[in-house]
Amino acid sequence: MLEIQGLSKTYDNGIQALKNIFLKIPHGIFGLLGPNGAGKSSLMRTLATLQTADQGNVTLDGIDLLRDPQQARRYLGYLPQDFGVYPQVSAAELLNQLAVFKGFVNAPERRGLVAEQLQLVNLYDQRDQKLGTFSGGMRQRFGIAQALLGSPRLVIVDEPTAGLDPAERIRFQNLLATISRDRVLLLSTHIVEDVAELCPKMAILDRGKIVQQGSPRTLMAHLQGRVWMCAAAPDQPIDPQWTIITTRMERGGRCVRVLSDTAPDASFQLVEPDLNDVYFTALMAQPVAIAV
Repeated sequence: MLEIQGLSKTYDNGIQALKNIFLKIPHGIFGLLGPNGAGKSSLMRTLATLQTADQGNVTLDGIDLLRDPQQARRYLGYLPQDFGVYPQVSAAELLNQLAVFKGFVNAPERRGLVAEQLQLVNLYDQRDQKLGTFSGGMRQRFGIAQALLGSPRLVIVDEPTAGLDPAERIRFQNLLATISRDRVLLLSTHIVEDVAELCPKMAILDRGKIVQQGSPRTLMAHLQGRVWMCAAAPDQPIDPQWTIITTRMERGGRCVRVLSDTAPDASFQLVEPDLNDVYFTALMAQPVAIAV
């Protein structure tokens, strides 16, 4: 289990990216959902020991990850949001060199490891292909291969499906599900569908704070009986008294989803909440002041 207790981070420019984060993350895929600028990448970089926290503790199966970053990296695998590759180097060559950096000095053992990792991510047949010719999805799968070197207990992936076409996105999701069975896999994303399709547990981060956490099923159940939908013309005015969750175009018309205990008017019908409803209602909720 990954335990995060009271983690905070403020940058030199005064921006407080993380504000007293508490999370308990079990083995399997855990989704961290939030808009751009919410602090997700700051949290990922802190957990990956690429930057220090101002305060707080992080333990992985009882191991303190922040006290000794060099030692902690033995247990970590990280796929950052912007994963660069050397375009003129083949997949096997680069993965072999990264394995050397990970401490695999025995050449025959290392060759076997590289082959195993490339087979896992379905890139073995492209092992001699230059990375500059890889598609976006292939680069992301190569990124997972390097992140898994050394069998890490914690794998962190930051916005991994952004920009992938639908087929590559499904292929990548299946890969994440496969590799998460015996470790903690932390998936940071702003794509609600990735969390809905992959994650039994999740949290929503906004402006550096955890504003919601739990299982998607439980969080959706909390909105049961309170989400209403109607179809409206694109130019139809919206009542300012409605609590709008989302308004978007569907099949040439506008679909309005509203949060309410009763039907806003006769044109609305009660619908089953989805994870988008959970996400947007969490973001629009106002913080509550607690007297101490």
